[in-house]
Amino acid sequence: MQTFWQGIEEFNQQHFYACHDILEALWIDAEQVDKQFYQGILQIAVGCYHLGNHNWRGAVILLGEGVSRLTNYQPTYYEIDVTKLVQESYHLLQGLQQIEPEQVEEFANQLQTKEVSSNDEIDAKTSAVYKLPQIKIIEQ
Repeated sequence: MQTFWQGIEEFNQQHFYACHDILEALWIDAEQVDKQFYQGILQIAVGCYHLGNHNWRGAVILLGEGVSRLTNYQPTYYEIDVTKLVQESYHLLQGLQQIEPEQVEEFANQLQTKEVSSNDEIDAKTSAVYKLPQIKIIEQ
Protein backbone atom coordinates (compact mmCIF):
# COMPACT_ATOMS: atom_id res chain seq x y z
CA MET A 1 0.00 0.00 0.00
CA GLN A 2 2.93 2.36 0.49
CA THR A 3 3.44 2.43 -3.27
CA PHE A 4 -0.25 3.27 -3.76
CA TRP A 5 -0.05 6.24 -1.37
CA GLN A 6 3.11 7.43 -3.12
CA GLY A 7 1.14 7.44 -6.40
CA ILE A 8 -1.66 9.42 -4.75
CA GLU A 9 0.86 11.95 -3.46
CA GLU A 10 2.30 12.34 -6.97
CA PHE A 11 -1.23 12.93 -8.29
CA ASN A 12 -1.92 15.62 -5.70
CA GLN A 13 1.41 17.30 -6.47
CA GLN A 14 0.28 17.37 -10.14
CA HIS A 15 3.12 15.04 -11.13
CA PHE A 16 0.73 13.12 -13.32
CA TYR A 17 3.27 11.15 -15.35
CA ALA A 18 5.00 9.96 -12.16
CA CYS A 19 1.59 8.99 -10.75
CA HIS A 20 0.93 6.99 -13.90
CA ASP A 21 4.24 5.15 -13.64
CA ILE A 22 3.68 4.22 -10.00
CA LEU A 23 0.05 3.16 -10.27
CA GLU A 24 0.47 1.31 -13.57
CA ALA A 25 2.73 -1.22 -11.86
CA LEU A 26 0.06 -1.78 -9.20
CA TRP A 27 -2.71 -1.98 -11.80
CA ILE A 28 -0.96 -4.69 -13.79
CA ASP A 29 -0.68 -6.99 -10.76
CA ALA A 30 -3.92 -5.99 -9.02
CA GLU A 31 -6.76 -8.32 -8.17
CA GLN A 32 -9.76 -7.88 -10.46
CA VAL A 33 -11.78 -5.93 -7.87
CA ASP A 34 -9.07 -3.24 -7.69
CA LYS A 35 -8.07 -3.12 -11.37
CA GLN A 36 -10.75 -0.66 -12.49
CA PHE A 37 -10.10 1.54 -9.45
CA TYR A 38 -6.39 1.87 -10.25
CA GLN A 39 -7.14 2.25 -13.94
CA GLY A 40 -9.67 5.03 -13.27
CA ILE A 41 -7.16 7.05 -11.27
CA LEU A 42 -4.50 6.35 -13.91
CA GLN A 43 -6.75 7.57 -16.69
CA ILE A 44 -7.64 10.77 -14.85
CA ALA A 45 -3.93 11.39 -14.18
CA VAL A 46 -3.06 10.84 -17.85
CA GLY A 47 -5.99 13.04 -18.88
CA CYS A 48 -4.57 15.83 -16.73
CA TYR A 49 -1.12 15.17 -18.20
CA HIS A 50 -2.56 15.52 -21.71
CA LEU A 51 -4.29 18.75 -20.67
CA GLY A 52 -0.95 20.10 -19.46
CA ASN A 53 0.48 19.30 -22.90
CA HIS A 54 -2.50 20.98 -24.58
CA ASN A 55 -3.78 17.72 -26.05
CA TRP A 56 -7.53 18.38 -25.95
CA ARG A 57 -8.56 15.04 -27.45
CA GLY A 58 -6.37 12.96 -25.14
CA ALA A 59 -7.55 14.90 -22.09
CA VAL A 60 -11.24 14.54 -22.97
CA ILE A 61 -11.03 10.83 -23.75
CA LEU A 62 -9.03 9.84 -20.69
CA LEU A 63 -10.92 12.03 -18.22
CA GLY A 64 -14.16 10.52 -19.49
CA GLU A 65 -12.90 6.95 -19.25
CA GLY A 66 -11.44 7.54 -15.79
CA VAL A 67 -14.68 9.03 -14.46
CA SER A 68 -16.62 6.12 -15.91
CA ARG A 69 -14.35 3.52 -14.28
CA LEU A 70 -14.49 5.16 -10.85
CA THR A 71 -18.25 5.66 -10.69
CA ASN A 72 -18.92 2.26 -9.10
CA TYR A 73 -16.33 2.86 -6.36
CA GLN A 74 -18.25 5.78 -4.83
CA PRO A 75 -18.51 7.15 -2.23
CA THR A 76 -15.16 5.97 -0.80
CA TYR A 77 -12.62 3.29 -1.57
CA TYR A 78 -9.29 2.73 0.20
CA GLU A 79 -9.90 5.90 2.24
CA ILE A 80 -10.20 7.90 -1.00
CA ASP A 81 -13.14 10.26 -1.43
CA VAL A 82 -14.03 8.83 -4.84
CA THR A 83 -17.19 10.92 -5.14
CA LYS A 84 -15.16 14.13 -4.86
CA LEU A 85 -12.58 12.90 -7.39
CA VAL A 86 -15.32 11.89 -9.84
CA GLN A 87 -17.14 15.22 -9.43
CA GLU A 88 -14.00 17.34 -9.88
CA SER A 89 -12.82 15.30 -12.86
CA TYR A 90 -16.25 15.39 -14.49
CA HIS A 91 -16.48 19.16 -13.96
CA LEU A 92 -13.10 19.59 -15.66
CA LEU A 93 -14.23 17.30 -18.49
CA GLN A 94 -17.38 19.38 -18.98
CA GLY A 95 -15.28 22.53 -19.21
CA LEU A 96 -13.09 20.96 -21.88
CA GLN A 97 -16.12 19.81 -23.83
CA GLN A 98 -17.43 23.38 -23.95
CA ILE A 99 -14.37 24.77 -25.72
CA GLU A 100 -12.91 24.24 -29.15
CA PRO A 101 -9.80 22.02 -29.24
CA GLU A 102 -7.64 24.94 -30.36
CA GLN A 103 -8.58 26.79 -27.13
CA VAL A 104 -7.06 24.12 -24.90
CA GLU A 105 -3.83 26.01 -24.21
CA GLU A 106 -5.72 29.07 -22.98
CA PHE A 107 -8.04 26.84 -20.92
CA ALA A 108 -5.09 25.03 -19.33
CA ASN A 109 -3.37 28.31 -18.53
CA GLN A 110 -6.46 29.59 -16.72
CA LEU A 111 -6.93 26.55 -14.48
CA GLN A 112 -7.27 27.33 -10.82
CA THR A 113 -4.41 25.92 -8.78
CA LYS A 114 -5.94 26.65 -5.40
CA GLU A 115 -8.88 25.09 -3.65
CA VAL A 116 -12.10 26.86 -4.57
CA SER A 117 -14.55 27.34 -1.74
CA SER A 118 -18.27 27.65 -2.22
CA ASN A 119 -17.97 31.29 -1.13
CA ASP A 120 -15.62 32.26 -3.97
CA GLU A 121 -17.08 34.54 -6.60
CA ILE A 122 -17.58 32.81 -9.92
CA ASP A 123 -17.37 34.79 -13.12
CA ALA A 124 -20.89 35.03 -14.53
CA LYS A 125 -19.59 34.80 -18.10
CA THR A 126 -17.84 31.47 -17.63
CA SER A 127 -20.37 30.25 -15.04
CA ALA A 128 -17.72 28.00 -13.55
CA VAL A 129 -14.24 27.84 -12.10
CA TYR A 130 -12.13 24.97 -13.39
CA LYS A 131 -9.29 23.33 -11.54
CA LEU A 132 -7.30 20.16 -11.68
CA PRO A 133 -8.79 17.42 -9.51
CA GLN A 134 -7.25 16.47 -6.17
CA ILE A 135 -7.53 13.16 -4.36
CA LYS A 136 -8.91 13.68 -0.89
CA ILE A 137 -8.03 11.11 1.75
CA ILE A 138 -10.71 10.43 4.33
CA GLU A 139 -9.25 9.70 7.75
CA GLN A 140 -10.85 6.70 9.40
